[in-house]
Amino acid sequence: MSTPHATLVFMRHGESEWNVANKFTGWHDVDLSSKGIMEAKIAGGLFKQEGLAFDICYTSYLKRAIKTLHLALEEADQMYAPVVKSWRLNERMYGALTGLDKKETVVKHGAEQVQVWRRSFDIPPPPLTKDSEYFPGNERKYKDLKESEVPLTECLKDTVERVLPFWESDIVPALKEGKTVLVAAHGNSMRAILKHLEGISEEVIPGLEIPTGTPLVYKLDKDLKPMPQEGCFEPLTMGRYLGDAATVQAAAEAVKNQTKV
Repeated sequence: MSTPHATLVFMRHGESEWNVANKFTGWHDVDLSSKGIMEAKIAGGLFKQEGLAFDICYTSYLKRAIKTLHLALEEADQMYAPVVKSWRLNERMYGALTGLDKKETVVKHGAEQVQVWRRSFDIPPPPLTKDSEYFPGNERKYKDLKESEVPLTECLKDTVERVLPFWESDIVPALKEGKTVLVAAHGNSMRAILKHLEGISEEVIPGLEIPTGTPLVYKLDKDLKPMPQEGCFEPLTMGRYLGDAATVQAAAEAVKNQTKV
């Protein structure tokens, strides 16, 4: 097998306080749970064990992703690694679902409707109103964004359209230089890039469940095409999770079942 040109590692943030509370989170800036802190540190240990040395890291504007990145880099003894933050890597905006309990929402609206809002590719949830406590346009971290760039709701298709310009402008050039890149982000911003990277269909990508705090490694050739690896879980065919396979699969299944009543 030929030598990889670049290495790309994804890591969803560790478990958050609203993951524990089973609430729709989106752009709301919640902190990590104690388990999430531990997941981030374990990920850092896996980086060290795997011999991954990062040239540059990318993360969102949300503290659960930023803290996960910092904790993992500290554990890997790589806090010197440059970090670039972008709102384009934020989680999907869940609109009026933000802050609602997932199971209570199923009881109120029905499992089928909530599944559409949660996992369809191109149907967004009801929009947030600008007088909502969760409207991100009131937060200083987004003061430089145009009004049109602050979403009131998003489907996965919208998230893809938001994330890919940053992928092309910032992440791709680093990979073309042969760098080892770490992206610490969120379930849906990762889905957006993974759909593009692996060519996953619109029908399949919403069903990709990504466990918290678990590194996902890609080896890329000079054309930035993913190279085959052993130990991949469908629908991913080229990305390899670090850590115990059974634990990773169980964690992904737990994400899938968050709305089961």
